[in-house]
Amino acid sequence: MIRQSFISVVGILHSQNDVLTLPAWLSSVYQSLQANFSDYEIVLINNQRDLSAIENIIKPLPEELRKQIFLLNLSSAVNRDNAILAGLDRANGDYTVLFESDFVSSPDLIVKLWDTCREGYDVVCLRASERKLPAAQKALYHIFYYILKRYSRLQIDPWAHHSRIISRRALNSLLRLRENSRYLKANYALVGYKTGHIDVAVPLHPDPEATFGEQFRTALVAVTSFTTFLRSLLLWIFMFSVIVACTAVYNAIKVKLTSVDIFGDPAESLSGWAFLVVLISVFFAITCLNLYVMSIYLSNIYSEIKNRPLYIVESVKRY
Repeated sequence: MIRQSFISVVGILHSQNDVLTLPAWLSSVYQSLQANFSDYEIVLINNQRDLSAIENIIKPLPEELRKQIFLLNLSSAVNRDNAILAGLDRANGDYTVLFESDFVSSPDLIVKLWDTCREGYDVVCLRASERKLPAAQKALYHIFYYILKRYSRLQIDPWAHHSRIISRRALNSLLRLRENSRYLKANYALVGYKTGHIDVAVPLHPDPEATFGEQFRTALVAVTSFTTFLRSLLLWIFMFSVIVACTAVYNAIKVKLTSVDIFGDPAESLSGWAFLVVLISVFFAITCLNLYVMSIYLSNIYSEIKNRPLYIVESVKRY
């Protein structure tokens, strides 16, 4: 059955593995689109990969496939979310499918995404059941998503792949949000619209070329941009510091009057030395934490005020 719809499929050439799997990805995506849709286009985003290698892959392809390909070459490397945004900006279809190379062997998922979307959803994502990470990183991911769920109103699925289908109206709303947060999943949730999912066996895994430090900074930006976690944390730290200060005062008075501390041990009053050390240490720590948190928020505000482009397209090529 041919579905009377114009569909855009976006592929991101972000890592070397994406380039290596490109021939199989193009072949499988083309076969699925040709057999099931009346009109389609394929948008490839070259995030500073070897252009000559990509062209050597595309040029031998059949003309019917080549003429459906748009290749956008970015002038400098950007993070994966901004590369995805470049593809979404260029997509012209009634529906846009972001299709990762992880699913190269399952092109039928494009049809399943479209069919599910037509059931009344505007966004349908592919959902994993596990995350391939070391135990320590898994724990950090659990903490990150717990903070997002507990301290924001965004309904973010922690098991969602980047791969998904987006209707035209949802995509138009998404593209109006020019956030510099570098966390596109939060933008999907911020836009809203009815969202569904399809369970897949392919596990989630981090970008192989992203370091742990980059992932941590991205998580920190997402937490400060979309949640009230740090504000709540500062309140708890303030309350704890007040308790510590009150305890220190009570202990000093008790030692002064009874020569016994709050733990019941004999103690000698030393004219306020310990009390001052405790107070100075506590309030110095609070001051440093406040300055650090304020620097994060100021950095986020500064990035938004500069309004720099999230990506720059060097060239657009048709074949």
